[in-house]
Amino acid sequence: MHLLMLPWLAFGHIVPFVQLARRLLSSTSSSVRVTFLTAAGNVPRVEAMLSSPSSTGEAAVVVPLRLPHVPGLPEDAASTADLSPEGAELLKAALDAARPQVAALLAELRPDAVLLDFATPWAAEDAAALGAKSLRFSVFSAVAGAYLSVPARRPDAAGQLPSARDLMSAPAGFPGSSPLAAAGVPAYQAADFTYMFTSFGGQPCVHERVVAGIRACDGLVLKTCAEMEGAYIDYLAAQFRKPVLVAGPLVPGPPAGDLDDHWATWLSAFPDGAVVFASFGSETFLPPAAATELLLGLEATGRPFLAVLNSPDGAVPPPGFAERVSGRGLVHAGWVPQQHILRHRSVGCYLTHAGFSSVVEGLVAGCRLVLLPMKGDQFLNAALFARELRVGVEVARRDDDGWFGRQDVCDAIAAAVADVGERDARKWADFLTDDGVQGRFADEFVRQLRELVGAASS
Repeated sequence: MHLLMLPWLAFGHIVPFVQLARRLLSSTSSSVRVTFLTAAGNVPRVEAMLSSPSSTGEAAVVVPLRLPHVPGLPEDAASTADLSPEGAELLKAALDAARPQVAALLAELRPDAVLLDFATPWAAEDAAALGAKSLRFSVFSAVAGAYLSVPARRPDAAGQLPSARDLMSAPAGFPGSSPLAAAGVPAYQAADFTYMFTSFGGQPCVHERVVAGIRACDGLVLKTCAEMEGAYIDYLAAQFRKPVLVAGPLVPGPPAGDLDDHWATWLSAFPDGAVVFASFGSETFLPPAAATELLLGLEATGRPFLAVLNSPDGAVPPPGFAERVSGRGLVHAGWVPQQHILRHRSVGCYLTHAGFSSVVEGLVAGCRLVLLPMKGDQFLNAALFARELRVGVEVARRDDDGWFGRQDVCDAIAAAVADVGERDARKWADFLTDDGVQGRFADEFVRQLRELVGAASS
């Protein structure tokens, strides 16, 4: 079976597509070959990820797309990395303009099925014209899709956009078993969610692209499982009236090679489980005042810590901070070998922005989790993991503006390193690292995909 993948041009989207491709290619029973489409500038990095030393089986073929020029977008732009929010919107326009290239490649390659992201609903139409099945692969949690991306969010026939006040409450029919059903979300999170329903430069908003794409597709693929998010998966299936295939949480395998001497030497100076590792990924930035409170909260714990803070303006520690934490605290900007660090014996607590993949990485590494979400789906992931699955502690915030202080950070870390929730975290870590479970997810996904493709050809 030939599967073509077209993710949105952000590495937070590309990486889950790569993980799924590797899972399918390494499965002895799947018999799937993959063609991966991405902007030309991303090809070397994507090829490297697909052919990682820890992967097995045949690598996917990566085909470059030449993005047409869009005024205001840098000529070499290939992903949202290093782009402003406005630049990311222009990148959507560039990908839309590449539709003729994608259509020509579909006609040439004739895949059996096409796996799409939210940004290219038109690709589902082009696939259908060739008799190929198309599926929308959501790189977000099911709870995030269920709360934000369903048709129930815009029930008005005139297409009335929901307000921030509307978004404080769950949509109609939302699973009653969820803590979000009764409590909803605070005002600062609802205000952030309005981005989903905002049009930039006359383009379709994110919600319009998501709903149009899923309606045009033959099914929805989620990188989760019923064991973790069953009620939300069922709700999405009911809302869209389409098959929902689950690929499993796509747990990364053990990292290849050894931890760099620089990090290994520093971490090894501390006892087992003593270090707090704080990291927010490559595209989540803390405002300067929030970064200051975070650092002062880490200092207040009295524990050794490594804080990775990436910001367009650079993270500036408060005056005197470096001297006070000398020997036990490090602040770093730039890339770090996160999986290696999380698995180091001295790291016991992981303070994360609650990206789904990051939380899973922390769980399988055996770390206690502190959740400090900053935008979008991260808020809903935090609710899922802390309040439903009970594997993390959320940092307390003000409802109106989301402000948190140093003591809130310190208190959350203290709660996380206590014994509360340890048994639940260990249960989910065992589940996520069970090779038999992960293999079952891959086999079941391919079986369901073959059924869809078979229905198209029969």
